[in-house]
Amino acid sequence: MKGANDLLYRVENHPIDLLRVRDDDIPTFVADGVCDLGVVGLNVLEEQKNGGPNAEIVMPLGFGRCELKLAVPPTLDYAGPASLQGKRVATSYPNILRRFLAEQGVTADIITMRGAVEVAPRLKLAHAICDLVSTGATLEANGLLARESVLKSEAVLIRSPQAPEPELAGLLESIVERVSGVVASQGAKYVMLNAPRSALAEITAILPGAGSPTVTPLAGRDDAVAVHAVCQESVFWETLEKLKAAGASAILVLPIEKMM
Repeated sequence: MKGANDLLYRVENHPIDLLRVRDDDIPTFVADGVCDLGVVGLNVLEEQKNGGPNAEIVMPLGFGRCELKLAVPPTLDYAGPASLQGKRVATSYPNILRRFLAEQGVTADIITMRGAVEVAPRLKLAHAICDLVSTGATLEANGLLARESVLKSEAVLIRSPQAPEPELAGLLESIVERVSGVVASQGAKYVMLNAPRSALAEITAILPGAGSPTVTPLAGRDDAVAVHAVCQESVFWETLEKLKAAGASAILVLPIEKMM
């Protein structure tokens, strides 16, 4: 039986090995071909970029969203990145910050920290910081104000720039396609309802992000149809009430586990 600290797992019904490693190591493992695929935060991937071969982004995965932001104390008069000219900026992402400042034509002294970046201004280590922000509560607790977005991040699926072994190429594409199907199904709902033919256009317009729904005749009725639709946007109670008011009945909203 595998323990909680094991790093290597073997899939029983496929020739697939799963590695659990530090997120900082994932871009290197994938870029070097040690792993064919990886899941990592975009912020980590961008920070690890160098002049050599880099892992390729296959798709965003829709979770782990956050932003890398510049934050300053209220005492610093911030009017854009140029306000940091000649200042000291603390961060755990020196490479991303260095590229951002270079694009803005700003020269600043970057102080690399591995944690507790938000305390740097209070300890007089830096005039500003560049750190990951989710809710902003940590910045607020330390008297800092988020001023500029440097990078919007989320988990991404990455693949190696090196071609897989020929006998595994099909399996690799199958895994990517399955992950894509799971991502596509996130937040999507399958809606089924009965509708009068005369109200079909109005009801279709109400369905959120449904595209072209499937419409089939109802047995024994010429004046009504069954409508099936995959809705890519949220289906709220207000949506159901609008559908009912337009003449829809027997409305069902079902979750989608996988979609391909």
